Amino acid sequence: MTIAPELPGAIELIAHATALGVRCSMGHSDAKVCEAEAGFIAGARSATHTFNAMRAIDHREPGLAAYVLDKHSLFAEIICDGIHVDPLMVRLFFKAKERDRIILVTDGMSATGMPDGTYMLGDMNVEVRDGRCTSDGVLAGSVLTLDRGVQNLMNFTGANLGTAVAAASRNPSRLMGIDDSWGSLEEGRTANIAVLSSSAEVIQTFLSGRSMIA
Repeated sequence: MTIAPELPGAIELIAHATALGVRCSMGHSDAKVCEAEAGFIAGARSATHTFNAMRAIDHREPGLAAYVLDKHSLFAEIICDGIHVDPLMVRLFFKAKERDRIILVTDGMSATGMPDGTYMLGDMNVEVRDGRCTSDGVLAGSVLTLDRGVQNLMNFTGANLGTAVAAASRNPSRLMGIDDSWGSLEEGRTANIAVLSSSAEVIQTFLSGRSMIA
């Protein structure tokens, strides 16, 4: 559950939800550092869409984004399409975060895999042009696929294949507490597998052990 920790009642909600086993993430937020720290203390263990819909980093009031970079134990999502976050900022993020705390996400919408055109995101019309999704000139979702996110992380930062793949598999599984059955290739674990080339191109996929068309 994503929540802005600066909102009235947010800290109490984070604590209550965490006690019930809900994974709380901080995001879509104008939080100051002290408010982000309060959210972490209450139980939030990740950040949603780092840099996007967050207070811009300032040298006097760094805000949530800077807190995410500094808090090594905090998991952090990033939309690695080169549109939502500039490649330079992706590199800064990669240098700052512990490798096992980086999580690749897509923020993908229904237009993913479709040609350029106009699509719906909820009740909004979204224009898709050259990989950029906008509604009234504002970014609205993406058409990024996770394999492309892995490739971009490698290209933007020099990350090796294992590190980039872990950011799309093992790391999110650890955050969700399901890494005992998902997110790694070990005997007895769920056999949902993407077979990739050395450049992270999808060669084959398996769903529950069954070979699927790549």
